[in-house]
Amino acid sequence: MGRKGRTGTDQHSELLRQMLRIRRFEERCVELYSSEKIRGFMHLYIGEEAVAAGVCQALAPDDVVVSTYREHGHALARGVPATAIMAEMYGKAAGCSRGRGGSMHLFDTAHGFYGGNAIVGGGLPLAVGLALADKFHGRDRVTTCFFGDGAMAEGEFHECLNLAALWGLPVLFACENNLYAMGTALAKTHAQTDLALRAAGYGVVAWPVDGMDAPAVAEAAARAAESIRAGAGPHFLELRTYRFRAHSMYDPERYRDKAEVEEWKKRDPIEALIARMTAAQELTGDDLALLEKEVAEEIDQAVAFAEQAPVEQQEDLTRFVYSEIPTRRPEVTS
Repeated sequence: MGRKGRTGTDQHSELLRQMLRIRRFEERCVELYSSEKIRGFMHLYIGEEAVAAGVCQALAPDDVVVSTYREHGHALARGVPATAIMAEMYGKAAGCSRGRGGSMHLFDTAHGFYGGNAIVGGGLPLAVGLALADKFHGRDRVTTCFFGDGAMAEGEFHECLNLAALWGLPVLFACENNLYAMGTALAKTHAQTDLALRAAGYGVVAWPVDGMDAPAVAEAAARAAESIRAGAGPHFLELRTYRFRAHSMYDPERYRDKAEVEEWKKRDPIEALIARMTAAQELTGDDLALLEKEVAEEIDQAVAFAEQAPVEQQEDLTRFVYSEIPTRRPEVTS
């Protein structure tokens, strides 16, 4: 795509590809939800794609990610196959969570993806636990925890940042500040709205990043990850972004001005990167058309896979309710 070899071209191309995959995947999910192929709750990431694409680009293959219920973008950017994600959206046994989790509970340890956690702030203690285990075992691994600005009002946030700083744990706290915790504006719940400043109060290295600028996110995440690997302890990025859609598919969205949404759409991270690459002669119209075609084919294949995948067998419905580890006590010999 474009002129390979130009500084940043390959990085920009990959960022654009990932953002388009996330956007087009979710747009298809809206269609499938409207036709009742996908059921239950669904929270869209549209508008925030630069965060997932940028942060995940900075991670190593062995690193792990803990996410929220708005996690389609994180899972795709982390490498979870679109087929497995779409099958999970359909509730099929071939889904990454065997069809038991749906949109809010994607999970794939083979790709280092530890949820999809539906409780606000619920992923924070998991991330700290994973990082503590890594430090204990001497593993060179970074745990990235995505969470929203609303999680910073939860007790887990304060406990987790304090422990991570106290123990020098290898955690990258990635706060997706989209200005609204469900339907409540940030300024109505936080006396201090500079979230990076609040995190720094725990002795954590922290700074804000333009979350609508994918290359800026990738650069900040790479810098943070490198510092964490060097033993500098946890880092916090306040990724200032915005979701273009309502909180969930059930949300009537009466809490924010339509004019505000339209103003943020002018900063669409995908369009911004396309304009930047075009101006730098890194991208042509033909390049973009080819990329869109490849992404469309991937999503078509994911939908076809989900449509044809079987539902879980009735006799398996009680599996995983209890541990399947043998419980027979070993024989004692004198």
